[in-house]
Amino acid sequence: MRSKTTRAPSSSQQPASPDGPGPEPGALGLKPALNLPLLVFYGVGVTIGAGIFALIGEVLRVAGDEAPISFLLAGIVGGVTGMTYAVLVRAYPEAGGVAIYTTRAFGKLAGLVAGLAVALTGIVSSAVIANAFAGYAGTFLNLPAAWLVVAMVLLIGGLVAWGVLESVVAAAVITVLEVGVLLLIVVFGAPLFAGLPEALGEMFTDPVAIPYMQDDFQQATAPAANETPQSGSSTPANPWGGILAGVLLAFFAFIGFEDMVNMAEETKAPRRNLPRAILLTLGITTILYVALSLLSVLVGDRQELVASEAPMAVLFEMVTGWPRQMVAGVAVIALVNGVLVQVLMGSRVLYGMAREGLISPFFGVVHSVRQTPIRAAVAVCALVLILALALPLALLAQITSSLTLVVFAGVHLSLFALGQRSHRRRMRSEVATSSENDNTGECPPATDLLPEEALTRWRWWGVLGAGICVAVLAAQLL
Repeated sequence: MRSKTTRAPSSSQQPASPDGPGPEPGALGLKPALNLPLLVFYGVGVTIGAGIFALIGEVLRVAGDEAPISFLLAGIVGGVTGMTYAVLVRAYPEAGGVAIYTTRAFGKLAGLVAGLAVALTGIVSSAVIANAFAGYAGTFLNLPAAWLVVAMVLLIGGLVAWGVLESVVAAAVITVLEVGVLLLIVVFGAPLFAGLPEALGEMFTDPVAIPYMQDDFQQATAPAANETPQSGSSTPANPWGGILAGVLLAFFAFIGFEDMVNMAEETKAPRRNLPRAILLTLGITTILYVALSLLSVLVGDRQELVASEAPMAVLFEMVTGWPRQMVAGVAVIALVNGVLVQVLMGSRVLYGMAREGLISPFFGVVHSVRQTPIRAAVAVCALVLILALALPLALLAQITSSLTLVVFAGVHLSLFALGQRSHRRRMRSEVATSSENDNTGECPPATDLLPEEALTRWRWWGVLGAGICVAVLAAQLL
């Protein structure tokens, strides 16, 4: 019986086209099915995920009234990286994303390390989310946690193997639901924004107590034995210490947008649509996060909000007066969405690496009917299941967070290296009369430049982004 899988050609065998690489005539590649709206839904879904539902209380605890500034600065850090991805995906619209960029810049060994790091990040994140799903779902279903983990991973695996369009449509539906709940909180909390000018005026003139956070910002230093904590009392503190701690936490609520580049070969006109989708995703996410953090500051008594393991549910109840269980149910669905988009990302990374010759071609096989990377999807789901059921993941999750910053720094350096190479080629090929105009004028938006020109114009942006990532990583480790 003939197998229903077909090996995809390597990208070196695939001729370039205006919208990205395509398979040779008769060869089977991934199916381009995603347009700009679906990409934005996917990006918002993978970025928002379940992070904001849990992180807002922690950021409020360490940053106090300055929590909105922490989210805004974290969004700026994400935006710097997002622009780098937007430039690179125009030049290399291929599945594999980071692995492709680093391979082009530094060689196959660097591409192998970067690609495996990205895939591992998605796999470990999925395993952590799967365990969290079991905990939330256990409040509704009286079933063993292991059964719930297995059921969810198998469901996600089947959906990813079935087709990218079906997977992204499902993710889009879930995204509409979870973003709808967050928007509902903002709408019902709109009257509180009347007190925003006063709150902004007091933000730095009368700073709240900002505890210094140790380790992974999960424990504040205990008060001295002769002190009695009092609500509303504080000692003078430099608010920027709390803001920085909040940035380090809030930054991880933005992680996920980078997964969008791995859908390049399943996107219609990827060189046009993917950069726009990345920037739109980060803009929407930043606005929503800042609005929610402003509400968390303006609600008044925030002790329950800070102490709760489900802070978004508490905020929902505070501003709407409706039962918080409604948001708990949405959080369960958001967790499913988080695993779905991470498995999509991980399977595409393995597929892209196999096609580049970085790993075994076994993972580069595409199903002949569904046109999905079936073996890569099965491998990712199997690893997620093993990790979720067998290993303690707290330390792995912390390592993965640091690893993400390292990957981002590598992507920025790839932009610089590729831009320098492109610049040298242009300098050699240009005539003397036009060379004087190389470095004049402002950089136009990356979406308005030809791929080669964008690499050259934005290469120093990569240096800036790498420096920011290293600084954030150093602050986290110290």
